[in-house]
Amino acid sequence: MRIVIIGAYAIGAHLARILSRRNEDITLIDDDEERLSHIESDLDLLTIHDRPNSISTLKEARVKGADLVIAVTPDENLNANCCILAKKLGAKKTVARINNAEDMKPNNQAFFKELGIDSLIYPEMLAAEDINNGLKMSWVRQRWDVHGGALVMLGIKLRESCEILNQPLRDISGPTDPFHIVAIKRKGETIIPGGNDELKLYDLAYIMTTKQFIPYVRKIVGKEKYADVKNVMIMGGGTTAVRAVQTMPEYMSAKIIEMNPARCEELNNLFENDVLVINGDGRDIPLLIEENISNTQAFVALTGNAETNILACLTAKRMGVRKTVAMVENLDYVSMAESLDIGTIVNKKAIAASHIYQMMLDANVINVRFLMTANADVAEFIPEEGSRITKKPVKDLGLPRGVTIGGLVRGEEGMLVSGGTQIQAGDSVMVFCHEADMQKVGKLFVKPSLFG
Repeated sequence: MRIVIIGAYAIGAHLARILSRRNEDITLIDDDEERLSHIESDLDLLTIHDRPNSISTLKEARVKGADLVIAVTPDENLNANCCILAKKLGAKKTVARINNAEDMKPNNQAFFKELGIDSLIYPEMLAAEDINNGLKMSWVRQRWDVHGGALVMLGIKLRESCEILNQPLRDISGPTDPFHIVAIKRKGETIIPGGNDELKLYDLAYIMTTKQFIPYVRKIVGKEKYADVKNVMIMGGGTTAVRAVQTMPEYMSAKIIEMNPARCEELNNLFENDVLVINGDGRDIPLLIEENISNTQAFVALTGNAETNILACLTAKRMGVRKTVAMVENLDYVSMAESLDIGTIVNKKAIAASHIYQMMLDANVINVRFLMTANADVAEFIPEEGSRITKKPVKDLGLPRGVTIGGLVRGEEGMLVSGGTQIQAGDSVMVFCHEADMQKVGKLFVKPSLFG
């Protein structure tokens, strides 16, 4: 595919690295030579140092006929302008990063599409959704819902209380059991398991189940004593924190600890009396004690500094908080945070990249999520009538190595997938993909005539 990325900031640079390694034809535009120099030295892509909203620059980048134009600078007006121009110049699809929640309303998105912007991404809103999904279930590291939770994938750290350790998966997770183990992360390695594999202590297990069996899964993994989250303490009062608080379930209450007094004043005006805003440092132990951290079920660190967030979460865990969430924007620190048992890790770059990657797939894809801790993609595909995936039972499909189908939703009913399952056109199918080409997998879900 031919892809033009506008903006060599964090998200654009991350996308460029991902897509160039997938051998896509990438052109990266930025008006700052230094930002480009950090990227072009180790990647196979074309860089253009020029004003990105210039028609001549966009023509030089060959946006005419480009499969995707992605504008992800911090300036939402610049992003919108670039996408509108690119579409008029002949780009097939455009996506723009925005910073205003109002723009995400369905009517406004339709308006932007008429202008030439096919999709909008608001990374802070996507991150807030991830944070709240993690808070709703204090005993899981990650949660991914299909069709409003008819089918659910849970990433769970296994402790001594887990009942299903050291047993072959064929004995604990057969075709008639209400859960499937779709992947295992163990000491830095991701395993797509077979029937002879076993779960081990401290594994991060990715478990697919249906909504009604979540309590059963919670029991067998030994997490029944984990308290549900009602009180949340958030360190850092930035945009992501605001969006998380604004979209939290009503039964949760939040405190925000923010070091900048001026920002505290802004937050007080924004939330009025609904949220307690505290001027201080979330790593300050006396402050945490004073703010009753012992009665807090979750601590969320959302400052712009990964080291600060990791340290704060470690402090909170040592003070008895079981559920911690850390914003880790530096991908080099993700493995470290995981090894320190930080809990849920949120990275806006990876979340935004997943959303954009969805637009590159040929098949009808509703959702794509990159799981940083497992170095894997999870996608929800809808197979078309006559597609290859509907021709044979799953066991006879010859799925690529590193690919497993965890479950599907048919109508409104979630169901797990076994070797004998026959996938039907119109099903919503959950695919877990580790070190495999998601685009090739996607071709199983479209009519053969679409790709020859």
